[in-house]
Amino acid sequence: MMGILTMAHLTLHEVKGRKVALAALILGAAFLVVFGAGFYFVHREMTGGNPGLTPARAQLSAQQNVGLSFLVMAGLYAVNFLMVMMAVLMPVDTLAGDIRSGVIQTLVTKPLRRASIVLGKWLAFWVVLALYLVMMAGGVMLIARVITGYDVPNAPAGLALMLLEGTLLMTLSILGGTRLSTLANGVMVFGLYGLAFIGGWLEQLGALLGNMTTRNIGVIASLIVPSEAMWQLASHSMQPALIREVSITPFSVVSVPSAGMVVWALVYTLGTLLLALRQFGKRDL
Repeated sequence: MMGILTMAHLTLHEVKGRKVALAALILGAAFLVVFGAGFYFVHREMTGGNPGLTPARAQLSAQQNVGLSFLVMAGLYAVNFLMVMMAVLMPVDTLAGDIRSGVIQTLVTKPLRRASIVLGKWLAFWVVLALYLVMMAGGVMLIARVITGYDVPNAPAGLALMLLEGTLLMTLSILGGTRLSTLANGVMVFGLYGLAFIGGWLEQLGALLGNMTTRNIGVIASLIVPSEAMWQLASHSMQPALIREVSITPFSVVSVPSAGMVVWALVYTLGTLLLALRQFGKRDL
């Protein structure tokens, strides 16, 4: 365990040295400022220049709730995309680059098991990813609450599902780094993410049109890479019940992923991590 924590500490120091965290913090803050300004002015337009919801406007509250939910989900959709980029790119060079530069030989000659190296790096990147998601998604939700009083339903569950999506893709990126070059690894993981993304939309489109063939193709793609299914389930859970039932926004989910898909995503992530440990253990350094 000490070896894992030592490696995690070194990796966090490396992330700090490369100014990855600083860049994420600055750009994340810029995103939240732009989103907050846009959210404020759109909400002011929705309320006719009077952000307060008076009794005379009570009959509009349901419509406003739909509009606010749409704005918040648009912000969370952008956050989800940024988190995916972070999850893939942050560790894409961590093993492949160390192997190419010869740094890994210095590490393995010390009293560190190869498994500790992989697990330590995985833990460090997961911590950074989790903090990034909390900052960005939490910022979007806080902006909505401060400006309008709108609370995102089931926020903890939704954030957990988004983090699972990012963890899955991050683990795939670490696995690729055990065998592939940095460029090939990035292409592979983004390609798998693209497969999951289009599969998710095919599943929703097939369910909407009642075309079971198209829906089944999407389900198969989600089983191959269940990352997009986690976002869809998160999106479904973080919208008001009315929107979930009538599917009136682009973020509404017609074919809702089951709890079994969440279990599969967890098993998939764990299996990917174990495979990364095995592949790195067998790698000729």
